[in-house]
Amino acid sequence: MLATRIITAVILGGTITVTVLFLPTAVAAGVFGVLWLAGAWEWAALARLKAGPRAAYVGLVLACMLLALLVLAHTAAMLAVAVAVAVAAIWWVVALLAVVSYPRTFSTTTVAVSGFLVLLPSWGILSYLHATEPLGRQLTLTVLVIVWAADIGAYAAGRWLGRVKLAPKVSPGKTWEGVTGGVLLAAAAAWAAATLLGLPVGPLIALGVATALVSVVGDLTVSMFKRNVGLKDSGTLLPGHGGVMDRIDSLTAAVPFFALGLKLAGLLG
Repeated sequence: MLATRIITAVILGGTITVTVLFLPTAVAAGVFGVLWLAGAWEWAALARLKAGPRAAYVGLVLACMLLALLVLAHTAAMLAVAVAVAVAAIWWVVALLAVVSYPRTFSTTTVAVSGFLVLLPSWGILSYLHATEPLGRQLTLTVLVIVWAADIGAYAAGRWLGRVKLAPKVSPGKTWEGVTGGVLLAAAAAWAAATLLGLPVGPLIALGVATALVSVVGDLTVSMFKRNVGLKDSGTLLPGHGGVMDRIDSLTAAVPFFALGLKLAGLLG
């Protein structure tokens, strides 16, 4: 199982890394779009939608993505991204409160609407970040690596050292020791990125730590909605990992916060 997990992670991570660093933004946005649409298909299942409505849900997410591309190509792109960041910030505060107050039952409508708030802002902001000059590609990879490092650190530390449960009613397997391991590895990833890109080390490490912590909220939120319908994984598409949402859940929360942090630190135009 661990070997399968590693092989899948290497293939997926390698493909995304090459896409981010060497391919045009239109292609990168398309690749991320495919992943996010797969996530939408899985999210529709969390909302208890059947085949027809499930396909319609994915189609509506796709339509919103295409509309977002038109907006991002317009001169009002920065304003649109600012609105997306604000919407995401409000949503993730609400999501955190829901996680803290769980258990409760969520209706189909609530879960379905939540999917748009989880998926669309993160995809749009990630695409915009990639197109930003002069370091958009590198910063896009940086946020990905920070979240990957946080996931790997949390998995390893939680498996070897985990004792104190983080949110047992939402995700019994997650521990505070895992969170600590994830934050430390994310900080190391941020330090490496700052060193390689010639960016201020202190601010980027601080942002890396904060991003890793916020990514946990994304993970727990998806876990909460899975538990709401009695699922362990969001799907089976990725061997050893489960579904696509099981891999991008942390990113959906981390990306808007990372972009906001870059802006506040003066590292993003």
